[in-house]
Amino acid sequence: MEKIAQINSLVNGFIWGVPAMICIIGVGLLLSIRTRFIQIRKFKVALKSTIGRMFAKKDASDGSMTPFQAVCTALAATVGTGNIAGVAGAIAIGGPGAVFWMWCSALLGMATKFSEVTLAVHFRERNKQGDYVGGPMYYIRNGLGKKWTWLAFLYSLFGVLTVFGTGNATQVNTITTAIDSALLQFGAQFDLSKLNLAIGIIIALLVAMVLLGGIKRIGTVTEKLVPFMALLYVILAIGVVIMHIGNIPAVFTSIFAGAFSPQAFTGGIVGSMFLSLKKGVSRGIFSNEAGLGTGSIAHACADTKEPVAQGLFGIFEVFADTIVICTLTALVILCSGTSITYGQAAGAELTISGFTATYGSWVSLFTAVALCCFAFSTIIGWGLYGSRCAEFLFSTDKVVRPFLVIYSFVAILGATIDLGLLWDIADTFNGLMAIPNLIALFLLSGTVVKLTKAYFEKTGK
Repeated sequence: MEKIAQINSLVNGFIWGVPAMICIIGVGLLLSIRTRFIQIRKFKVALKSTIGRMFAKKDASDGSMTPFQAVCTALAATVGTGNIAGVAGAIAIGGPGAVFWMWCSALLGMATKFSEVTLAVHFRERNKQGDYVGGPMYYIRNGLGKKWTWLAFLYSLFGVLTVFGTGNATQVNTITTAIDSALLQFGAQFDLSKLNLAIGIIIALLVAMVLLGGIKRIGTVTEKLVPFMALLYVILAIGVVIMHIGNIPAVFTSIFAGAFSPQAFTGGIVGSMFLSLKKGVSRGIFSNEAGLGTGSIAHACADTKEPVAQGLFGIFEVFADTIVICTLTALVILCSGTSITYGQAAGAELTISGFTATYGSWVSLFTAVALCCFAFSTIIGWGLYGSRCAEFLFSTDKVVRPFLVIYSFVAILGATIDLGLLWDIADTFNGLMAIPNLIALFLLSGTVVKLTKAYFEKTGK
């Protein structure tokens, strides 16, 4: 394990170094400029269009998802441990200023994700089962031509490897942490290693039941689970903010000033602005997935004929995921008065302590339920992503069921492995997955501009 950690640390340091920051921010800025900052200019249109279509739940009779189910599946994957454990980790390692850089990455990420979803719907295909399939691997091959197929295969390969860590193991680790913390708050005595193993087995079976039921079952589960879990978490978080409203000015000061001078708010432990920026951007991407292209895989399944109309969901998703939920998580941690050990890895337990410091130990049961819903929904969403990548990689849908069985039982491993190494490996695979996608977005930015211009001219919005 130590050797794996050393190798991963070297690779991670290269992937998330200065070049990666330039590429991620640069592509987001390029797409923002070329679309004339559509995430700001058409923000009201995006909210009106997406919220309206989310609640117009018509039946997808052709076997695909409704637009509502597609956005719920994408949100199921994005609204997860990145919002809860990821934000906590970013603050602990990068200081409060990491939240500011997370916001910056989200602002540019709205344009990035809008472009990803638009391209995914425009260049999607039908598989042998009659389902829509799409995503970065398809818009690379169909948009850039067959000479770029190697890049599409590279994305799919990294995608298959990424889902086991980012989409499964880290999520299960958050579930076990939440349950363990809730039980310990009430003084329950358990052998945690055996308990976590049992939790891993149960999760593996539940995930297999949902994913092996096909695209319709995935959509049905996520459209019920996502609204419930998001509402429960938001209510609890807003309650913490209201009860500590007097601390809010100081918290925002630490976020804005800490972005450029982190040592002033972390006792000198976090002294590097770049470390704060790196943790904020990487955790922001881990949370909203803008730049990874994964969310577009779910959107490609939507029963819609307008790529740009579905692309507007990308703007809404990043806003809801990072600007709303991640910010609430940060405020829970920073304004509740819970103790933060800067410079040391932290996860869901730090967020939970923010809630318990405000409401008392009883709330750990509710936060445990919310965290479990967040993480479980993410596992389902990423299971879909991984199966689509595997299907593209092997050019057949016969690998999907075996892949999903293996994917499901990775939950057992995730329940019993070290948190710090899990997050580090997930960060590394996220970075590797982003590289092919960012290249494609750069080369296809002109297509995004043409589709966007044509749509708004036609609709007059």
